[in-house]
Amino acid sequence: MIPQAITEKITLEDGREIILETGKLAKQADGAVVVKLGGTMLLATVVANKEANPGVDFLPLTVDYREKFTSAGKVPGGFLKREGRPSDEEILTMRLVDRVLRPLFPDDFHAEVQIMISVISYDGGVMPDSLAGLAASAALAITDIPFNGPISEVRIIRKNGEFKINPSWKELQDGVELDMMVGGSKDSIVMIEGEMDEISEEEMVDAIAHAHEEIKKQVDAQGRLAEKIPASLTKRVYEHETHDEQLKEEIKSFSYEKCYEIAKTPSEKSERSEKFNALFSEFCERFSEEELDEKKELASKYFGEVKKEAVRQLILNENIRLDGRTNTVIRPIWCEVDYLPGTHGSAVFTRGETQSLTALTLGSALDANRVDNIISSHEEKFFLHYNFPPFSTGEARPIRGTSRREIGHGNLAQRALKNMIPSDCPYTIRVVSDILESNGSSSMATVCAGTLAIMDAGIKMKKPVSGIAMGLITDKESGKWTVLSDILGDEDHLGDMDFKVTGSKDGITACQMDIKIQGLSFDIMKQALEQAREGRLHILNEILKTLDAPRAELKANAPKIEVVEINKDFIGAVIGPGGKNIQQLQKDTGTTITIEEKGDVGRVEISGVDPDGMKKALEAIKQICFVPEVGETYKAIVKSIKPFGAFVEIAKGVEGLVHISEIEHRRLEKVEDALKLGDEIEVKHLGYDNKNKMKLSRKVLLPKPEKS
Repeated sequence: MIPQAITEKITLEDGREIILETGKLAKQADGAVVVKLGGTMLLATVVANKEANPGVDFLPLTVDYREKFTSAGKVPGGFLKREGRPSDEEILTMRLVDRVLRPLFPDDFHAEVQIMISVISYDGGVMPDSLAGLAASAALAITDIPFNGPISEVRIIRKNGEFKINPSWKELQDGVELDMMVGGSKDSIVMIEGEMDEISEEEMVDAIAHAHEEIKKQVDAQGRLAEKIPASLTKRVYEHETHDEQLKEEIKSFSYEKCYEIAKTPSEKSERSEKFNALFSEFCERFSEEELDEKKELASKYFGEVKKEAVRQLILNENIRLDGRTNTVIRPIWCEVDYLPGTHGSAVFTRGETQSLTALTLGSALDANRVDNIISSHEEKFFLHYNFPPFSTGEARPIRGTSRREIGHGNLAQRALKNMIPSDCPYTIRVVSDILESNGSSSMATVCAGTLAIMDAGIKMKKPVSGIAMGLITDKESGKWTVLSDILGDEDHLGDMDFKVTGSKDGITACQMDIKIQGLSFDIMKQALEQAREGRLHILNEILKTLDAPRAELKANAPKIEVVEINKDFIGAVIGPGGKNIQQLQKDTGTTITIEEKGDVGRVEISGVDPDGMKKALEAIKQICFVPEVGETYKAIVKSIKPFGAFVEIAKGVEGLVHISEIEHRRLEKVEDALKLGDEIEVKHLGYDNKNKMKLSRKVLLPKPEKS
């Protein structure tokens, strides 16, 4: 017998209905919910261990999101016909959900939590990532797992001045002024990420507020669903931390004022770290080895809390930061371009103790990044990769491939810059940022270095872009709060917000915000955006002192690209049987040639470093695809002579007849009186006869003889 599902409905502003369903699938999980919108369905499950693992003092939360190819009736590409490692797009969705859920678990809850979200059906009517946060939160809401939710996420776009919630892939393609994921609870916004077409700060706040109204509806629906599930009405009891209040008070009494003074004295990251470590060691000297073995782990935790509070109060009360700056001052900046002679474009951007070395490579259409998922199969001609090696923070740690953080930071920088690349740019552009030093805002350093590298390469980007990371310090008791411009790594760790904003002089191009506290007001958000605008314009002015416009020419070692359109009927002739013609042409000319059919034409792209080789390739293709035009004049070679005229070749393989009466103005007894084999002459294409053969004339190009 099929179990009876428990459901709730959410009506979107355009009338579409989201259905939440539980009680039918995956019943052994702590919570399982199916979210359905049209023919798109996601299954979210959550399981949490009853106890925390020994020694764990954080929340081991895992969010996994997968798009099943079966959901869209597709077979995975590649040799192994099954889903493998998660794609970058899936990882980015995992991060979006994780970032909005994690701050809302209790600070003292350390049991391992695993949330798995699968797209089990996809109809093309909605982007499935816009439902992932709702699905995960709904699965949590119906359990006894402690969670200060529910929350939800929506995707909001603005097109032709109108907002749209949870759009389809098709609606995202052209003319989108804003594309943003917004996550939050009923009371506040927790997470924002998206890209914009140089919108203003006011327009961004309007979009966030609009999205929040939809989030409130989805949160209410989860509450109604949870009320129908008995297990959710009483949250589980747990005790994952042990405390020593006496030790906590001893550490605070001993170290608070000293931490305050260390923080108040401007210093670099390493020097400051040494001072704090020495202070903690001084405190530990009061214990015997046996006592220290017992208390050191807890003491270290309490010391970290005291240090955090001292730094926060210093900023709130005296407007003094760890490196001596006030809340709006940007760290010193220096830049350099053309640093790597072997690349097609390069730049070094250094702000304080954060440094990006960025290199740019120009490629052909064959180098485009191919994306294959349930939503579409398409190519990216601009993509950015971000690398964060351990030496950038003075650490030696295992290197285990590209991390989720690196994928997320690279995607943010890519979004910031991609819309500034002209649509008619023929190149595939790969930008790679290697972070060589890091003390906060390395993704924003990537945006700045990326702008310089693009201009250094000679790409005519529409406008230069800069980026800044903003922070926030709040105090519940006093009600004080301070927004910090260009945050340090320590300020990111101890602060309440990490808000990254990128843009040109005319508006915002991308943003990413994570809130670590509940109840962030729109007033604070407006202040952060305005302060960010001032900061990024200052940074933009600094980088433009190094290079204020794209170079006039590409680098000598950069490939050059010629694009020519041909009649699509000639595509087969250019390629040849089994690719024989195009392969031989590439070999003979040292070029790379790609052909793409677009409508009624074939778009041929020729790329190479040698101009002569490119010229030969272009001429060869023009000859293969030659179509004579009526009224045009051509250089021709006499190939054969007949009593009635001469056959001449006006292009390789293209011959036509010059009738004896069209050779000269005088009457000829025979063709040989005027022409011989191999002569090079000029002829004009007069049109076609009734047998559709070309009529060519030499006579019309010769001066008429004077009448006697």
